[in-house]
Amino acid sequence: MSATPVLDGRLRDLLAGQKIVMTGVTGFIGEQLLWKILTELPETRPSVLVRRKGSASARDRVVSLVKHKIFTDVRDAAGGAEALVDARIEVLEGDLPNVPALPRDLDVVVHCAGDVSFDPPIDQAFTTNVVGTKTLMERMLEACRGEDGAADRVPHYVHISTAYTAGRRRGAIPEAPQEHTIDYEAETLAGLAMRERVEAESRMPERLTVLRKQAERQHRRAGYLTTAADTERRRKEWVQAELVTAGTERARSLGWTDVYTFTKALGERVVTDLGAQVHVSIVRPAIVESSWLHPFPGWIEGFKMAEPLILAYGRHELPEFPGSPDSVLDVVPCDLVVNAIVAVCATRPRPGECAFYHVSSGARNPLTIADMYRHIRAYFLAHPLEKTAKPGSPLPEWDFPGSASVGRLLHTSERAVELAERVITKVPRSERVRQAARDLDRFRGRLDGLKRYNSLYNEYLQSELHFVDDHTLALSRSLDPADVADFDFDTAMYDWRTYIEEVHCPSITSSVRRMDALRRKRGLRPTTMKDLSRDTAGGAAVAIFDLDGTIMSTNVVEQYLWSRLPDLSPLGQLAEVGQVARRLPGYLLAEQQDRGSFLRAVYRRYRGLDLAALERRVDTTMAPSIMDRLSPDALARISEHRAAGHTTILITGAVETLTRPLRPYFDVIVAAELATDADGRCTGYLARPPLVGESRAAWLKHYASLHGVDLARSYAYADSHSDLPMLTSVGHPVAVSPDIPLMRAAARSQWSTVEWKTKPATPRWRIPR
Repeated sequence: MSATPVLDGRLRDLLAGQKIVMTGVTGFIGEQLLWKILTELPETRPSVLVRRKGSASARDRVVSLVKHKIFTDVRDAAGGAEALVDARIEVLEGDLPNVPALPRDLDVVVHCAGDVSFDPPIDQAFTTNVVGTKTLMERMLEACRGEDGAADRVPHYVHISTAYTAGRRRGAIPEAPQEHTIDYEAETLAGLAMRERVEAESRMPERLTVLRKQAERQHRRAGYLTTAADTERRRKEWVQAELVTAGTERARSLGWTDVYTFTKALGERVVTDLGAQVHVSIVRPAIVESSWLHPFPGWIEGFKMAEPLILAYGRHELPEFPGSPDSVLDVVPCDLVVNAIVAVCATRPRPGECAFYHVSSGARNPLTIADMYRHIRAYFLAHPLEKTAKPGSPLPEWDFPGSASVGRLLHTSERAVELAERVITKVPRSERVRQAARDLDRFRGRLDGLKRYNSLYNEYLQSELHFVDDHTLALSRSLDPADVADFDFDTAMYDWRTYIEEVHCPSITSSVRRMDALRRKRGLRPTTMKDLSRDTAGGAAVAIFDLDGTIMSTNVVEQYLWSRLPDLSPLGQLAEVGQVARRLPGYLLAEQQDRGSFLRAVYRRYRGLDLAALERRVDTTMAPSIMDRLSPDALARISEHRAAGHTTILITGAVETLTRPLRPYFDVIVAAELATDADGRCTGYLARPPLVGESRAAWLKHYASLHGVDLARSYAYADSHSDLPMLTSVGHPVAVSPDIPLMRAAARSQWSTVEWKTKPATPRWRIPR
C-alpha cells in the first residue's frame, strides 16, 4: 500500500466548497460532527440523511436537533433553528437501507449511522450494518455517474466502523483490513432469513403451549384475554431473545465477540469491495465516551458503554467486577474522534487503496481496568450519590476475582432469588410481605443488570488487543499549527485522572443527581391517586370500587359464616365451621385457578337459607359489624368522589344482601345475587354469573357506553391481580393493599399504590348478634 495520506493545509481551506453527505447525525458522533462542520468549517456544505419518525419529517427532526445546547452560538448567528437549517443544511429524507438518491454534487460521504447495540437481533444488525452500508455506497456511486453511466467524478467515502472489528484476536491489530474469508453475502442472506425461521418456530404448538402455561400461572385469575395477551407478549420476547442469541452465537463461532462487531467487520469488507474506484477511508474508534474539550468538557448524549458500569458502582450495585485488572480499557473522548473524522475527510487516499485509522488510546496513553477503578472510586468517595442500593454502606471494593468467580456468584444469587420468590408467593399478603417483594424485585433488577453487564462486556474487559495507531498519529501530526487548538486528536494529550474524575464522572452523574433531587422534592409516589378537589370531570367520570380487601377487611367465607351460624345451635355452629375448614384447601385451590368457580363453591353452602330473614338480619344485627370492617380511608375517598360529582360504583363478588348497609355510599351496586325457590329459600346457585376478572371490565365498558362515561377520566380501586383488566380500563387506576402480582403490575405501569387499613372494634371470630 502507498503512504498514508496527510494534510497539506488548513482544514477549512481543504474542505471549503465541499459537500459532505452524512448519515447518523441524530446519533452521538454524528451530532458533534455536524456541530463541528457548522462552527469550524463555514464554507463546507453538510447534507444529512435522516429518517422520518412518526409525524415528524426529516427536516422537523433536524430543526429539533439544532435546537440542542451545543448549536446555540451558530443557531443564534443564523437567526434561529429553521434559518440555520435553510441556510446551511441540506436535508435528505430516508434511512438505512432505504437510501434515496444522493446529491450529484457530493464530494464526501461520511457514514456514521449503524446499529451500535452490542446485542441487536441478528437480522437487524445485518440490515443496518451490512445491507445499509451496501445500499449507501451504491447510491453514492450512482450519484457520481454521468449520463453515459461512466463515473464523472471520484468521491471520498469515509466509513465509521469500530476498532473491535478485530474480534477475539490478541496482540497488535494493524491499521489494515481484518483478515478473514467470510462470505458476507451468504452470511447476510442467512442472517436476514433467521427472523422468518424463528417467527415460524415461535408459532409451533410445542412452543405456544410452554408460553401459554407460563402466562396462565401468572394471569389465570384475571381471565382468558389477559392470559392470551401475555402469551403473545412472551412469544414476541422469545423471538427477540432467540434472534439476539442467534447473532451472538454466529459471531462467536466465527471469532467475533458479538454480532455488532461481526457485522461491522462485514460492513468494512463491503466498503473495500465496492469502493475500489473511489477514495475510501475507514475510521475505527475504540470505546467512545464524553468529550475532552469540545463543544465543552464532558459533553455526551445518552449513555454509552462505560456509563452503566460507572453508575452501578456509584449506586453500590456492582459488588465485584469480572474484568482483568491489567487489561487495557481503550477509551477515547468523542471530540477526538470527531476531529479525526474531519481530518480524514480532507484527505484523498488513492482509489483502490483504502486508508485505515484507529482512533484509540491504548497504544500511547493506556488505561488499565485497575486504573479506571481507582479513579472512579476516588470520584465517588469524594462525591457520593444520594440514592444507593444500600444507604449508609461503604462503596464496594473490587478484588477482581476473575470472570469464573463472578459467574458462580451470579448463579448462586439467581438460585436464592428463585427460592425467595417461591416463599413470597405462598405467604399471606401483608405490608411486610409487599415490602419484602419490593426488596426482592430491586435485588432481582440489580442481579439482571449484573448478568447483562457480564454477558455483554466480559469479552471486552478480558481483551488483550493493542490497536496500532501509526496512521492516525501521522495524520494528527500533519495538522496545520493553526488547527491544533480546535482539531487535535492526539490521544496522549490528556491525563486519565483529570478526564475521569473531573470531566467524565461529573458529566454522566449530573443528570442522575438532578433526578434524585427531583424525586426527593416531589416524592416517588405515582400520580394516579389524583387530588379530587381539582378534578373537573364531574358526571362524566365514575369511581369504581372492589369490596373485599379493598374497602372492607373481610372475605366471602367469613361473610357466609356470618349469615349461616346465627341460625344454628352451638353444636351445629361447631360442625359447620369444621366442614368449612375441611373444604378450605379446595376453596383456596379453586380461587387460585378461577375466582368464579371459587364463589360458586362457597355459595352452594347458602342452600336452604331464608333470604328474607337474612336481609332482616343484615339490616339489624349485621349492619354495625359490616360498617365496622370498612376502612375510614376508603370511606373518605368515596365521599371525595361523590363531592366531585362522580358516579360511585361498588362491584363485588359478595352476596348482594350483605351490601345493603353500603347503599348510602354508592350510586350503583353490582353484587352476586342468590337464586331462591318458591318459598324464598336459597337454592345454592346464583341468579346470574358473578362478575370477576375480565367480566368486570366488560361490564364497566358497557355501562360507560350506555351512560356517556369517559373512562379515561374515571377511577378504579382494587386489591387483586384478578382485577387487572378493570384497572387498565380506566385512566386513574389505584392498587389498594394489593397482592404481589398486582403490586408488581402497578409498579410497571406507574400506578399509585395505597394502604387502606381498618381497625375493627370486634375480633374477626365474633359472630354479629
